[in-house]
Amino acid sequence: MAPIDIPSLQGRVSAEEWQARVDLAAAYRLVALFKWDDLVFTHISARVPGTQDQFLINPYGLMFEEITASSLVKVNLAGEKTEASPWPVNPAGFTIHSAIHEARHEAACVLHVHSLNGIAVSAQKGGVLPLSQQSIFVMGSLGYHDYEGVALRDEEKPRLVDDLGRNTFLMLRNHGLLTVGRTIPDAFMAMYLFESVCTIQIRAQAGGGELVHVPQDIIATARQQSREVTRGQGAGALAWPGLLRRLARTMPGYDR
Repeated sequence: MAPIDIPSLQGRVSAEEWQARVDLAAAYRLVALFKWDDLVFTHISARVPGTQDQFLINPYGLMFEEITASSLVKVNLAGEKTEASPWPVNPAGFTIHSAIHEARHEAACVLHVHSLNGIAVSAQKGGVLPLSQQSIFVMGSLGYHDYEGVALRDEEKPRLVDDLGRNTFLMLRNHGLLTVGRTIPDAFMAMYLFESVCTIQIRAQAGGGELVHVPQDIIATARQQSREVTRGQGAGALAWPGLLRRLARTMPGYDR
């Protein structure tokens, strides 16, 4: 089958929107590269710069490794297209994203995955356990949301928002993982950390031996330690340029 030909929007949208499109397309490609994708399902959404009610989201039907900056669809809080696009959107998944974007205006990006390790931990009653250095950074800003079926109903939104609170990480019980970020790179790096924590936990439990937990007093200092280790820049600012270089080598074309 021939590659999908999508006309470029570069120069037809603002420079700020184009940069957001490039970063969001890169995030989709990276999710595919790290094998957290679920075919065409789940979403990463990003607020259109300078707006409070318009967002960019994946065209429903494209695999994550096919998404480009120009193929992203612009929608409102109801998940309805606000500009012409040949691609539909998945309104069911956007229920989650619209709830968070409406409540957390500082969150430029909401990232949700159905990763296998993430779902496995979400099904465990104890949730995330303090088993690794990585886990302390997640546990310091983590909420849980009980499963209510496929996210189709608006009445679930207030409970979802309350369960996330001011946290960065949300474990959707029996469902998957969600992160928010002030930037797209920050949301992606939060998910990299979250999924790593879940993978380590599943592997540690599979070993069958007695597990050693990180003490609570160390977990309490996680935010301070995070600021120190990232030199106050945040993980997104530090790692994103290198991630884009990796994409350029392995999955080029996202920035079209």
